[in-house]
Amino acid sequence: MKQDSKKQSRRDFISTASLAVAGVTIVPRHVLGGRGFIAPSDKLVVAGIGVGGKGRSDLKNFYDSGKAEIAYLCDVDDRMAKESRERFPKAKYYHDWRELMDKESKHFDAVSVSTPDHNHAVIAMGAMQLGKHVYVQKPMTHDIYEARKLTEAAGKYKVVTQMGNQGASGDGVRQLREWFDAGIIGDVHTVYTWTNRPVWPQGIPWPAQSPAVPKELDWDLWLGTAPYKSYVDGLIPGSWRGWWDYGTGALGDLGCHLLEAPFSVLDLKYPTDVQATVGSVYTAFGERGYFEDSCPPSGYAILTFPKTSKTQGEIKLHWMDGGIKPMRPDELEADEIMGDGNSGILFIGTKGKMMASEYAANPRLIPVSKTKEVTVPKRYERVKDGADGHYAQWVEGAIAGYGNAKLSAPFELAGPLTETVLMANLAIRVADIPQPRPNGKGFIYPGSNKLMKWDSANMRITNYEDANQFVKREYRKGWGPL
Repeated sequence: MKQDSKKQSRRDFISTASLAVAGVTIVPRHVLGGRGFIAPSDKLVVAGIGVGGKGRSDLKNFYDSGKAEIAYLCDVDDRMAKESRERFPKAKYYHDWRELMDKESKHFDAVSVSTPDHNHAVIAMGAMQLGKHVYVQKPMTHDIYEARKLTEAAGKYKVVTQMGNQGASGDGVRQLREWFDAGIIGDVHTVYTWTNRPVWPQGIPWPAQSPAVPKELDWDLWLGTAPYKSYVDGLIPGSWRGWWDYGTGALGDLGCHLLEAPFSVLDLKYPTDVQATVGSVYTAFGERGYFEDSCPPSGYAILTFPKTSKTQGEIKLHWMDGGIKPMRPDELEADEIMGDGNSGILFIGTKGKMMASEYAANPRLIPVSKTKEVTVPKRYERVKDGADGHYAQWVEGAIAGYGNAKLSAPFELAGPLTETVLMANLAIRVADIPQPRPNGKGFIYPGSNKLMKWDSANMRITNYEDANQFVKREYRKGWGPL
C-alpha cells in the first residue's frame, strides 16, 4: 500500500478491497471437507485490530478455545500491542487496519475489533463487506446510526457476529429469564440499572497542553474518524472513554453489560422516548461549567419501552451512573448488598422483585432468602463455561457459518441494545447543553428532563431537533461515509 493510503477514502478502500477478493466466499472448512477437500485445520483464522487492553484478553480467549489461530495483529500503538505480539510471535503485525485488510484479506476468516469506540463501526463494516465474521467490543458502535447500519450489514453480508458483552452468555441472565417466565415476580413494569462508573475523569475541560506524540503511537490513525486535535497525554489506555469524540462514557462502558438482562428477560427492542438529567460541575461560586468535549460526571436517564410479547404494559428502564443508585427495596435486609456494591440490575414486578450484579451475575430473588426456596424448570440452554464461553461460542459459530451458529449477542440482538445505550447517552448529552437566557443573564438547560419522543424507524427525535445532531456524526475527511 502506498504511503498516502491513510488519506484513502473509506469508500475507495472498500471498493479496492472488494475487488481483491471478488469471487472468494468464506465457507466453513468442514463444508469444504465434505467436497473432498482435506482442510489443513478446522481453526478460525483471526485478525485482531486493537490488540492491547481488552483486545489482548479477547485474543487470548479466542486462542484458548483451541479452535482459533491468531494470524494477524494490528494496533496504532506499539506500547499497547507489545504483550499480544509476544504472545503470538508468528502473527504478522500492522499499524493500519486498512492496509491489513487490503493486503491480507484472502488469508483470514474473521476480525476482532477492540479499538476505542469511535472506530468500531468503520472497521467492522470494512470487515463485513469483505465477507469476514466479526467480534466487536461493546458498545458495538459510537453512534445510533452506526449501530443500525451494522445490524443491517450482518444479514446483508451473511457473516457471524458477536458483541463483547460476555454476560449475555452467562448463567445469570438465563436464571432471571426462567424466574420471570415462571411468573415468580409477576409482570415487570420498572427496571433499574446503575454503576459507579466513570472511574476516569469526566466533566473536565480539554487539556491545554500539546506535548510531543510518543514515538510508538501513530496519532493520526488513532484519531481515525474523529475530528483532528493535537495529541494530549492521558487519553491512552482508557481515559478516552470520557471524551465524546472517542468514547461513550459510563453508558458505553457498562450499559451493554447491565441493560442486556432487561432486554433478554423482557424481549425489549427500541424505546419510544427518553429523558435525562446530569450532574453539574461548578468552576466558581454560582458558575456552572460547561465542557462540551467531556461527558458529565454523572447521569440519570429513563427510557420507555412499549408493551412486548412478554409484558402486559409499557416498561420504564432507569439508568444511573456516577454513583447514583435507586432506593433499596424494603424487602432487602439492611446488611445485604445492592447488586454487587458498585453496579446492579433490579426488576420490579407486580408480585415481587429480582436483582443481579454486573453481567447479570449472582441473580437473586428479593427477599434473598426466597432465592433458595424457589425452584423452576431450566428452559434455556446454558453456554459452556458461561460468560467465559462467550468467545469460544463466536469462534465455533464462525466455523459453523452464517445460519448455523447459536450466539448470545449477534448484531440482530446487540444492535437494538446498543441503540438503546446510545439513546440514553443522547439524552444525557443534550441535558448538559446550556443556552443563554432571553434576558442575557445566565443560562438555561432546555434539554434537561425533556421527554424526547423517538421515531425508531427513521432514527429521529421528533420533538426536539437539537438532539438529532447526536444520532449520526460526521467522520473526518478520508474516513467515511460508513
